[in-house]
Amino acid sequence: MNDRPIRILWWTAVVLAIVVAGLLSAGAPSVASQAPPYHPARTPDGQPDLSGIWQTMNTANWDIEEHGAAPAPYADLVGVYLAQPAGLSVVEGGTIPYKPEALEKRNRYRAERLHPDPLVLENGIEDNADPEAKCFHGGVPRVTYMPYPFQIVQSKDAVLFAYEFGGNSARVVHLGGDLAKTRAALINTDSWMGQSVGKFQGNSLIVDDQWFSEDIWLDRSGNFYGPGAHITERYTPLSADHMRYEATIDDPRNFTRIWKISMVLYKHVESDFQLLEFQCIPFADDFVFGKLYKKKLLPQTPPQPSGKLP
Repeated sequence: MNDRPIRILWWTAVVLAIVVAGLLSAGAPSVASQAPPYHPARTPDGQPDLSGIWQTMNTANWDIEEHGAAPAPYADLVGVYLAQPAGLSVVEGGTIPYKPEALEKRNRYRAERLHPDPLVLENGIEDNADPEAKCFHGGVPRVTYMPYPFQIVQSKDAVLFAYEFGGNSARVVHLGGDLAKTRAALINTDSWMGQSVGKFQGNSLIVDDQWFSEDIWLDRSGNFYGPGAHITERYTPLSADHMRYEATIDDPRNFTRIWKISMVLYKHVESDFQLLEFQCIPFADDFVFGKLYKKKLLPQTPPQPSGKLP
């Protein structure tokens, strides 16, 4: 019996089934799009509850742009300790829209990141070393994606961010429906972390950051923004244990346009997890001030003999 026609019909049916299934799956909405929107828990004041200890899982602190793996500084001493892991860009569009002169400064920062100068005032030059290496505050938004956890504590009128890096690094976001009025109530004082005001918009916390004291580094690769920048952060819960973090940088002096970074924050759910202290100032002392310790004293004139016998 010749079963060739039967086999041809069978394979035709299989091919048609595959084609139909592909067309149906292409036209059908995905499971993710069918999922209902997440409605976060609320505080007694009716705000979305963002409290908890959070942390990123990326390599943005090494470089917020795409980067490959790289050896550690002084690899002959530490091997692969402190080596740079590869990572994807967290910048929307992939690259930072620097103006040419700002890009030159970024490259200078990158080259000099491990060469601090404690005599900057005496020498009349800028200290180009990475603030993280000197145990300065992390800065906004960098402190969010440094490889250390941070804690959010809420009240009706403020949100406290406590960061493990630095041991006592924290900032308060003053809440108000009108951000301009809320900011007007603050003392206009520039600082490393800037001053922050915020409000809740739907399920998101919107934070407005201004009044920075100098160039703020964004990673270990020298990316930065200037003291006149305006940073807008957005914290949006995606689930009970995930949160979307976005930061928009507006600094026309250094960039050709406004740009944004975006990433996911993960909540620590361990029952015994807590924020610990990483007080790094003693660890940075020799790195920052070593040149002063090693500075040679002027030779003193040895005592002259008196000419008298003892």
